Amino acid sequence: MPTENIERVSIKALAWDIAADIHYPPGFDPGHKYTTIITAHPTGSCKEQTSGEIYAPALAREGFVAVAFDASFQGDSGGEPRLIEDPAFRVQDFSWVIDYLVTQPWVDENRIGVLAICGSGGYAVSATMTERRIKALGTVTGANVGRRMREGFTEYDPLGALEAMATQRTAEARGAEGQVNDLLPPSPEAARQAGLTDVDLVEATEYYKTDRGRKPHGLTSFLFSRQATLVGWDAFDRAEVLLTQPLCIVVGDRPGAFGAYRDAYELYGRAASSDKELVVLEGVSHYELYDKPEPVRQALDHLVPFFKKHL
Repeated sequence: MPTENIERVSIKALAWDIAADIHYPPGFDPGHKYTTIITAHPTGSCKEQTSGEIYAPALAREGFVAVAFDASFQGDSGGEPRLIEDPAFRVQDFSWVIDYLVTQPWVDENRIGVLAICGSGGYAVSATMTERRIKALGTVTGANVGRRMREGFTEYDPLGALEAMATQRTAEARGAEGQVNDLLPPSPEAARQAGLTDVDLVEATEYYKTDRGRKPHGLTSFLFSRQATLVGWDAFDRAEVLLTQPLCIVVGDRPGAFGAYRDAYELYGRAASSDKELVVLEGVSHYELYDKPEPVRQALDHLVPFFKKHL
């Protein structure tokens, strides 16, 4: 039996290992077949934050096995250079984790689901379209990061950003230092001094840059030269045809700059899933769904029955 019902494992990926924490339910019996849910962290986050600190333990308490992993090139996972946020790798990470799970005797391969938060919500949508071993998908304040890259993350100048990325990548190929950009101010005070008022930007800083959510690997940063693919990517492309698995979308009704509210409605409208649910929580913001007890409880009140029904 794993100590305290959590086991750290290394999962073989393309040419490196993915680090994951497996959260086992109370009374775990390795001779029994379990429903297993992969929990995926937000953009710039890590498994020790909301995906593995809040949602994975909650799912384990409900009898699921929950697997929280670090994206390739991030957190405790391998891959160089660091801090790459590339959708091709982020999407494939789910398949590497599933490859590991289907070799475990306690996993029911027909009952594997995904619960993805914020930016990983978009990656999980894309993965679920082609990774048919994912049998049900839940998203919590899921966001289409490709759209963000064409909008606010590039100051609405995606072509100018692409030119700058190309220049920077050439410089790095010739020996220059990598350019790492933090998406957030270094502190809530810095956010106030910068005049930030958007609910997502303010609350993101409160979460990631204070003891509330700060973790060593929760860096909220990208390697600038490796973001070009993300600029041209869209999380929902072909959802009308390929996204057929059961789908539960949870979002708050206080929209902000990261666009999860808009994305939730778009995804619900576009998904081909015959069984889909859009849950809009009243008075709840994006980052309250990361760790605030009452919004998290409301989200799980929908997600847990959803997974139990479909898995």
